[in-house]
Amino acid sequence: MKILGFIPARGGSKRIPNKNIKLLSGLPLIAYTIEAAKKSKYINRIVVSTDSKEIADLAKQFDVEVPFLRPGSISKADSTEMQFFNHALDWFAKNENYIPDLIVLLYPTSPFRKAKSIDKAIKEMLKNPEADSLRSIRLCSEHPYKMWVIEKGYLKPFMREKNMNIHTLSYQLLPTVYIQNASIYVTKPSTIKNKKSPTGDIIIPFVMDEIESIDINSPLDFAFAVMILKNH
Repeated sequence: MKILGFIPARGGSKRIPNKNIKLLSGLPLIAYTIEAAKKSKYINRIVVSTDSKEIADLAKQFDVEVPFLRPGSISKADSTEMQFFNHALDWFAKNENYIPDLIVLLYPTSPFRKAKSIDKAIKEMLKNPEADSLRSIRLCSEHPYKMWVIEKGYLKPFMREKNMNIHTLSYQLLPTVYIQNASIYVTKPSTIKNKKSPTGDIIIPFVMDEIESIDINSPLDFAFAVMILKNH
């Protein structure tokens, strides 16, 4: 099977300048994801999608492909997965006649995901051919029943239920809730093209632990990642 490891790494980042290539304990952040993908037993092609020549040149030093530069118009803070997926699939079809069987999306902001977790996720997709995609998740540490919005100067529950005092209950009494962790997403080109969605309707849950779920998006996240590396 043609299983593509796909690493999106745009150049712009407001909270952490040059985040994807910022050194984390001596290595560029993106290098951790590249190395995990290279250790996978199933991924047989790794492509970095970036709008940045600096990121592209660095990725090539780690022996992965950067066959194109992504247009700046789909490399903004509010750009979507669908945009960079469609761009890559269209480019592959036009220039290489290449259509992967599975796309394993690996964001470089998750440096602690392991190759064995990537392979386990791929195996789950292969065992469930009816699935449109797989989404990695972790237990939600901040429960939506404990969240609020401000309306006309007053607090209102974010989750509007018949029991308006549900926010006072202990976590043990609330439904178990998960949040996506941006670590390992697996999808099919057919899901993207036919269902116009990166996930589709039939989505396999892939639960990960807190360490592998770390997603670096702020200076505090980065400092926490440095601490984790020092203690592991």
